[in-house]
Amino acid sequence: MSDPRAPQASFFSPEPHYRPAWAEHLDDPTQPAGPASATGTPTRGSIRPGGQPGAPLPIGPMFAVALLSAILGSGGTYLLLASGGQIEQPVTSPPPGALASATPGVPGTSDGSAIVSAAATVSPAVVTITSVADFDPSSGAVPQVGVGSGVIYDAGGWILTNCHVVKGGASLEVALQDGRTFSGQVYGIDTLTDLAIVKVDATGLPAAPMGDSGGLQPGQQVIAIGSPLGTYTNSVTSGIVSALGRSIVAQGPEGCNDNLNNLIQTDAAINFGNSGGALVDTGSRVVGINTAIASRAEGIGFAIPVNIAKPIMAQALDGQPLARPYIGIRYLALDAQLAAERELSIDFGALIADSPDGRQPGVVTGSPADTAGLRNGDVITAIDGTRIDSRTPLEDLLAQHAPGDTITLEVVRDGRTLTVSLTLATRPAGL
Repeated sequence: MSDPRAPQASFFSPEPHYRPAWAEHLDDPTQPAGPASATGTPTRGSIRPGGQPGAPLPIGPMFAVALLSAILGSGGTYLLLASGGQIEQPVTSPPPGALASATPGVPGTSDGSAIVSAAATVSPAVVTITSVADFDPSSGAVPQVGVGSGVIYDAGGWILTNCHVVKGGASLEVALQDGRTFSGQVYGIDTLTDLAIVKVDATGLPAAPMGDSGGLQPGQQVIAIGSPLGTYTNSVTSGIVSALGRSIVAQGPEGCNDNLNNLIQTDAAINFGNSGGALVDTGSRVVGINTAIASRAEGIGFAIPVNIAKPIMAQALDGQPLARPYIGIRYLALDAQLAAERELSIDFGALIADSPDGRQPGVVTGSPADTAGLRNGDVITAIDGTRIDSRTPLEDLLAQHAPGDTITLEVVRDGRTLTVSLTLATRPAGL
């Protein structure tokens, strides 16, 4: 949820690079955005209130960032982020063989040859996705076109990308590095993150090896691969992991998740059109999906850890609808500072709390948490015996389960430790 003390942020859009007459907004005509100035400074916009069930409440300054899909014209989709949280994430991977596999990730090196090798291995699996909006001949308007990136993770035509790259498009064209193009269909939209799965009717495609984002460390070298501006396809840049566990509140197109947690922060150069592209370690393994950049700063980009994506990737391969587990609380991730401010006796866990404006309750009525008797002020300290802290946050532990699973929570209430059983529901769309 956004911090009420935060300064106003603004929408940001790139200068048009193609057909500047295309001025209609692709995804949401009620949220226009002016083009960037020559200095790249956003010109106008507004903040949509945060505060969604099941999301931690970020604390910190608000700053504008931009989604990384390139818009061929002056409209587009945009994201506003609030920094906060310190979340990191080991997440259970799907069964062996379900995805393109690789040896678990290890800290990278600065060896230039490793970057060359990583680019050669992964680039063939990084695609350019062109999304075309509906066309009404009677209106006389030229249909909007947006361009982003994606990563083939299975040779049978399965592609991981961002929701905001494909949302609102009437048709998708997927172009490979080798020059082949395919018509794509959106298989499903993730209800937890800004991810989507696209399917093309093809076999024998190059698939990128999937790494283990849980093994990442700040300072580790990474490589970003994508199609900046929709023109410079399969561009390769390098940088480091600047930080782990960033939490942001987003304003993207309707139907894409607004609350993104546990993100990788990187200074690898990423630009419009890089959305959905790969963040790769020096072992040639995909460790993240590039998603957003700070528009008022240099070298601040964000990627969704691949471990967070793996459950929905496996669901798609199994022909299942994309689904995430749901508990139905709003919470603050406890640390030493917050514990001192709240005069709590413990400095880890998830503190159930109302939204900052008091309009959204800590426990959602009718949710699994409500049914299990959880209350505001409760601190969930463990799930199935695994402690909740900065290394293993609540959302990551929940992501290891499927809707319908029964889990055991350890809860501290008024100084007493309780054991609570809870059956997970399916996370609703739009949270």
